[in-house]
Amino acid sequence: MRVALSLRSWRNLVPLIAVLTHYRRQDLSHDLLAGLVVGMVTIPQAVAYAYLAGVPPQSGLYACLLPMVIYAIFGSSKQMVVGPVAVAALLVAATVSEYAPKYSNAYLAITAVLCLQIAGILWLLRLSRMGGLVNLLSHPVITGFVNAAAILIIVSQLPALSGIALGEAESPLADLLNLLGAVSQLDALTLTFGLCTLTFLVASKWLIARCLILFGVEHTQDHPATRTGPMLAAIFSIIIVGAFGLSSDLDTVGFVPAGLPSIVWPDFDLELWLNLLPAAAIIAIITYVESYSIGTTLAAKQQTRINPHQELFALGAANVGAAITGAYPVAGSFSRSSVNYSAGARTPVSSLFCALVVVVTLAFFTGLFANLPKAVLAAIVIVSVIGLIDFKSSRRHWSIYRHDSWTELATMALVLIFGVEVGLLAGVGISIALFIRSSSQPNITQVGRLDDTEHFRSVKRFEVTTYPNILALRVDENIFFANATQIEDRLLRRALRRKDTRHLLIVCSSVNMIDATGLMMLYRLNSHLNEANISLSLSDVKGPLMKQLSNTDVADTISGEIFFNADQAIKRLLSNTQLAEGTHENS
Repeated sequence: MRVALSLRSWRNLVPLIAVLTHYRRQDLSHDLLAGLVVGMVTIPQAVAYAYLAGVPPQSGLYACLLPMVIYAIFGSSKQMVVGPVAVAALLVAATVSEYAPKYSNAYLAITAVLCLQIAGILWLLRLSRMGGLVNLLSHPVITGFVNAAAILIIVSQLPALSGIALGEAESPLADLLNLLGAVSQLDALTLTFGLCTLTFLVASKWLIARCLILFGVEHTQDHPATRTGPMLAAIFSIIIVGAFGLSSDLDTVGFVPAGLPSIVWPDFDLELWLNLLPAAAIIAIITYVESYSIGTTLAAKQQTRINPHQELFALGAANVGAAITGAYPVAGSFSRSSVNYSAGARTPVSSLFCALVVVVTLAFFTGLFANLPKAVLAAIVIVSVIGLIDFKSSRRHWSIYRHDSWTELATMALVLIFGVEVGLLAGVGISIALFIRSSSQPNITQVGRLDDTEHFRSVKRFEVTTYPNILALRVDENIFFANATQIEDRLLRRALRRKDTRHLLIVCSSVNMIDATGLMMLYRLNSHLNEANISLSLSDVKGPLMKQLSNTDVADTISGEIFFNADQAIKRLLSNTQLAEGTHENS
């Protein structure tokens, strides 16, 4: 039994064991094809994202080796592919550009420390079971951030696309203005390569699908080959540059060292670690949210689930792999994971085959990158991130909950103006502030009996029966420090405004908790109502709230009672009112 428990624990920690235990022969061909296709998509993207992150091109390829293998071993998603991604690259670029001059331009030393810190933060969230903290990044905040990040990435690639050399700028708007002011420096050859690559990549799915049809291939719309546009663009440009001897006229990738990365543990510099910690925390949360969203989306397509705690561990381990191999922070890639899924991948073994494609490239084909124009890489990055932009959600949020739209637009604007870290933190702050503001103004609804049933509904939406001496109000919010005073004022004002009211019944069906401030509010409310000869009662108190109240003397202090539901409360209060009136008449 102990051995069985031990084996079960290992399978939970290393999901790949369970996959290999039940691996079928027919899965191999699907995983092999998917791995080869994803590998062809990954290589040009990895090099392009490395330049976006401000690190050597080989670091992008290294980020697709050990990190990808480690996630395949420990990750709970069967199809998600981990490696370099655009948003993380942008965050890394901002951090590297800020701190590299202070540390002798040690770019890889900085990215290695970032990787280790990200891993530590993710593992800390796993050990403390606090992965829910990432929920502070609401969907509108994430959407606004990603939209702004995509715009920042596109603007950052325009100089490489056009051949115009720009200095450091303070904002994307300044970059655009500088770019427009330097149009005279435009390099026609570079721009030609860039625009041709953009055009080809936009139309590549359709073009490749048409070619497949000519060869008799059916169902071409989702065929894996239609996703190989970036690889074909890179190959065509390398051939053209080499054939016409254009390497001296273009800004190309240049020398990329062959061979696998060395395993090196980063040096510990306390000052550097402390300086990088805030940026690492932001990158860690973003990478986890992005990866978890991708994994959940893919799992939903197969009616399965992923383990959020296992994802924290697996992503942390993958970033440790990136730290010791000269790479930079990694996360789940939406584009490559989608390719992996559509290519028919059935297990994480497809990622192992993808890593093998990268190994072969590093061993034998790095020399080809010498003629790869950076304008082509810029076009690959631009087309990759265009798909991340989502403005439709703003209209959807506006029709559902306008605070979400304001949060999204504010986050986007702040990221564009002040940068990714400040903008993202400000977006989170705005989201929390709007939530507190909304909670501090809770909906308080008068309810009445629906026909002859035991159900009570809003007097504004239903034809209900109310009672002249009883005011039943439902509080549609938890009662805590942010709204306790507001609730007290509104309850008291409505009770006193109704001249015949002798009983105030608070229907607590929407109240899940009450804090110390809310408890003191109940005591004060009861005292004020007593002065006006109005009793205070509660009904529909849920288990968690009742557990809180049972630890206090509320039941003994309030002038009324705590009832099981509103029906029971109304019947008892009506009976008490009639009894009091009868006693008064007899006297």
